[in-house]
Amino acid sequence: MMKSGFIGILGRPNAGKSTLLNNVLGEKIAITSDKPQTTRNRITGIYTDLEHDGGDGIQMIFLDTPGIHKPKDKLGTAINETALNTAGGVDVVLLIVDGSKKFGKGDQYILDMLAESESKRVLAINKMDLVSPDAYLELYSRYDESGLFDEIFGISALQGTNIEHLMKCLSGYMYDGPMYYPDDMATDHPERFIVSEIIREKLLRYLDREVPHGIFVEIESYEEKPDITEIGAVICCERTSHKSIIIGKGGRKLKGVGKSAREEIELLLGTKVFLSLWVKVKEHWRNSDRVIKNLGYKDE
Repeated sequence: MMKSGFIGILGRPNAGKSTLLNNVLGEKIAITSDKPQTTRNRITGIYTDLEHDGGDGIQMIFLDTPGIHKPKDKLGTAINETALNTAGGVDVVLLIVDGSKKFGKGDQYILDMLAESESKRVLAINKMDLVSPDAYLELYSRYDESGLFDEIFGISALQGTNIEHLMKCLSGYMYDGPMYYPDDMATDHPERFIVSEIIREKLLRYLDREVPHGIFVEIESYEEKPDITEIGAVICCERTSHKSIIIGKGGRKLKGVGKSAREEIELLLGTKVFLSLWVKVKEHWRNSDRVIKNLGYKDE
């Protein structure tokens, strides 16, 4: 009989959660950047191996959550709630920590939260390629002494180091159960959502550090034609000055974002893409209940 189950990926911003998920699935479904709060929504990644355990098969549903941080606005509070609520409803909590950083108050906050979870708990100390043996042992001991974790691994999500052993461990916590998704499905998010995330990723990489957190992307039109898909997207920012930065001198920065996003969207969709981008100002949107609801965080 097939084994299946749900794994919640938790951690602080920039710990490498999305990089790990993309590595496990062998394809990119979650955007990455070096800026905090890159992941805003919970991303579902579906790993299926029909040959697992002599052919019985296994399906592991990963829930990649936003980085847990000290919120400064309603959006930050909603992002934290998305991550924390996940910990209580999965079979395994996989905590990813950045091994290149020292243990701090934010890490202790997550440990205190995990102490209330009844799920199995596995720790992956990431970025081992950047950590000395002594620093790793110090961090390992700190987490091991908490008594919270069933297993602790050192990994490099970027280089793929020890991912196979981590997956073997996680598979051991799956139960006899159904195949929740078709075996060729890597995520349950619609293409429109992934397209908007690709555009936002390019903005994160092109823009200065103070601008990216004040933007979100809305897909206003999405029309599939025989030989091309036409997409219209609006980039919303908080300030007029930010709008000028996003567009750039002579529109060069926006054109660069559009070109980079279009090329990746074409790979995703397997067809030619005509991408139109506009920039609008929506002041204080991160404290707007309506906008936060439209981004998928609140039901009311």
